[in-house]
Amino acid sequence: MSEPVLPPFAELLVFATVGLSFILGILNVRISSLKLAVFNRWARWFAVSTGAAYLAFEAGWFDRPFWALLVVFFLGWLLLETLYTWFAISALSQSGLSLFPRFSENNTGEEWPAQKKLIEVKDWLSQQGFARTQALVAEIAPGVKVRSSIFQSADSTMRLQVLFVPQNNGDIGFCFSFSSETEEGERIVTDNLYMPYGGFYPGNWSVVRKPWCRSVKRLFGMHSKRVANQRLVPYDMEPIHDLNEQQRALEKTNIEEGFLVPTHLQEEYGRITWEGRYRVWKEVWLLNYLGISSR
Repeated sequence: MSEPVLPPFAELLVFATVGLSFILGILNVRISSLKLAVFNRWARWFAVSTGAAYLAFEAGWFDRPFWALLVVFFLGWLLLETLYTWFAISALSQSGLSLFPRFSENNTGEEWPAQKKLIEVKDWLSQQGFARTQALVAEIAPGVKVRSSIFQSADSTMRLQVLFVPQNNGDIGFCFSFSSETEEGERIVTDNLYMPYGGFYPGNWSVVRKPWCRSVKRLFGMHSKRVANQRLVPYDMEPIHDLNEQQRALEKTNIEEGFLVPTHLQEEYGRITWEGRYRVWKEVWLLNYLGISSR
């Protein structure tokens, strides 16, 4: 009996997938882009699956058709990714990384990166009547700091927090978070943060997260629609005190809801509960492969 032969189009698919993954991997190192990162992860997944299935088929290690081997290795990569992410979340739970870091005033003079896109953002905010109110910084780990600039609308009913996040390639990523408060005490937040959260929000918070939206103009339009029929109140608390109060409220809520282990037990059991770790894993997977938040 002759050995099974892989059709030419299947071989072409294997090499094309591996080549695409290689190209996207190089671009992903050089360019900080959520969309590119998502496509790169999918390409890597298919490249590993098709490449491993091809090698196993050609070597005759398994008496199975190519498509069956492809499915097995595809699911095998999913299992490996799941285990890796789960161990990373467990390490985070035991680490000293601050989950709800407190902000302090940024007096270093390093506030706004000199990037063309960010300069355009600053000019656009000025045209819309937003004025910078404070520059802040939070240390999430020893030597790792996240800078933030706070802007406020002319009528003080809308605040924008711009977060500058260091990237692995040395670049500076940035995210936007618009917020407003109503007379009824509701906090309305519209942001494009792409960092996994997975936790709970206080009951009076209404949060919409749009990681795919990287335009401050579009995000501002979304937030404006959400608050169009709301009775808003102007902010009267300094941004630094407001943000730190938010961090305390988030930490308290997540302990009460079972996402975080109570403070006096964290040294023994870690900081994140098993339910919390599952929620973070789900959030990581959705952001990594779909670019969306579970919320």
